[in-house]
Amino acid sequence: MAGAALYAGQGSPPGSGPDKAAGSAASASASGPASLPPSAPAAVPSVSGALPSDAPSSLPSLLARPVVRPAQAFPEKTVRLADGSVHDRVEVRTTTECDRAMSQQLAGVLAQGSGCLQLTSALFTDAERRSQVTVGVLSLKRAEDAALVFGMASMDPVTYQVVSLDPPPEAGLPTVPPGSAGVFRRLMTVRSVVFANGQWSDGSESREAAITKQTEQLLSYVNEKVATYEQGKGQG
Repeated sequence: MAGAALYAGQGSPPGSGPDKAAGSAASASASGPASLPPSAPAAVPSVSGALPSDAPSSLPSLLARPVVRPAQAFPEKTVRLADGSVHDRVEVRTTTECDRAMSQQLAGVLAQGSGCLQLTSALFTDAERRSQVTVGVLSLKRAEDAALVFGMASMDPVTYQVVSLDPPPEAGLPTVPPGSAGVFRRLMTVRSVVFANGQWSDGSESREAAITKQTEQLLSYVNEKVATYEQGKGQG
């Protein structure tokens, strides 16, 4: 299940185009809590999720499997994608306190369901070390809650987002400037929503097609790993 994209930059009015809105990716550093864009407290809408009509009959047994491990979602430190491009994984972080690594609005949506099992994220950069793409796997207790999160994030990717990781010092990458433009994508597996936030390290708003391609490819790479496991095709 695929989500709509967003290339969000400061100064773009909401609703200025089918895939554009004002906003930026939140970030989390290895040494401190998540950094979220400043905003006034907003009421979280009361929402509910439902499973699609084609949900597999084996769903209960699939949900009984242990949550996907970071090593299963991000097994390779150096990733070579189908087009031959190479990306290095420079950071992996995992938490069970999921609300600390997402926007308040998304945390509010989770609070209406049965809760989160785990959020595990990895930061990737390209061979030229110009890009920073965070891929986060948000695993929920119920598939209905995953469907709800996916729907809300697809409707408003800036408001309902997980944070992007800041590079650790040893990675030799700069922290992306606050308010920089970003590409947002997401996919849904059995019980997880896989998010991808892509930005240029220098905060540039140019080369949108290139950063979009990198973000989509890394999202697909991780989603395939997670879906294979959650569908019972991988090792437990």
